[in-house]
Amino acid sequence: MASPAPAGAASAAASPSPFAELVKGPSGLEKIVLRGARNCCAEIYLYGGQVTSWKNDNGEELLFLSSKAIFKPPKAIRGGIPVCFPQFGTHGNLEQHGFARNRFWTIDNNPPPLPVNPAIKAFVDLILKPSEEDLKIWPHSFEFRLRVALGPSGDLSLTSRIRNTNTDGRPFSYTFAYHTYFSVSDISEVRVEGLETMDYLDNLKAKERFTEQGDAIVFESEVDKVYLAAPSKIAIIDHEKKRTFVVTKEGLPDAVVWNPWDKKAKAMQDFGDAEYKSMLCVEPAAVERPITLKPGEEWKGRLVLSAVP
Repeated sequence: MASPAPAGAASAAASPSPFAELVKGPSGLEKIVLRGARNCCAEIYLYGGQVTSWKNDNGEELLFLSSKAIFKPPKAIRGGIPVCFPQFGTHGNLEQHGFARNRFWTIDNNPPPLPVNPAIKAFVDLILKPSEEDLKIWPHSFEFRLRVALGPSGDLSLTSRIRNTNTDGRPFSYTFAYHTYFSVSDISEVRVEGLETMDYLDNLKAKERFTEQGDAIVFESEVDKVYLAAPSKIAIIDHEKKRTFVVTKEGLPDAVVWNPWDKKAKAMQDFGDAEYKSMLCVEPAAVERPITLKPGEEWKGRLVLSAVP
């Protein structure tokens, strides 16, 4: 069993399930390894509550993780599925993408019941509550519960439940995203389907609103768009790998599409200069209209990823 996590984190006394194991990553940070049917597996760091690996039954990595990712708090981990809460991007006055992605989460051994598929055996429940320091920068009490699960066919699901636990009667509002980094063969050989004719905010043009014109989205330069009222299913087609990712989302109306391209890639210390070619972010999100919870209210948002083949 791994030794205790740093201050502010609490490790579980035992692994969450027979299909989940708590181990130390190479950096000394603790992570949970989920082992699903056949050889499918996923890794989730307690730091950030962040999925960093999702492998299919051939052992192929399906998520992008930068070779230069920094596993050292307070830096967020570059790649996998960072959780953006209580703020997406610069939509507010907190640090970029909020603070959930660079806090230590704890294993939740006794979560409130969640309707569950009995075929799903490999899962872990995590919880994040604000520290005294967090309350100074965002003065709201909350409980954020995250379940990460591997389905029998290798699908990866993330279910978030956020509850307002303020005792002073105050509601709070937040924006949110699952900042999912997909591993692709070559960005110029990838297309995204399901967002045709959608309105989007272009972050490269001061969040100005446009309508998508193309039959499918292809990539020839930097892209940073928030598609509004996006459908519940989006497909990422990787021609070279002959692989299709299907992103299914619930409770998250928007979808962010991002690739930094060459200039921005070179400017990021935790991102390889040419790595933009082998990644694409498609991120289920709630950006345009923040989610508001009154005390006692709970929101649920879900992401399911599948890869064929």
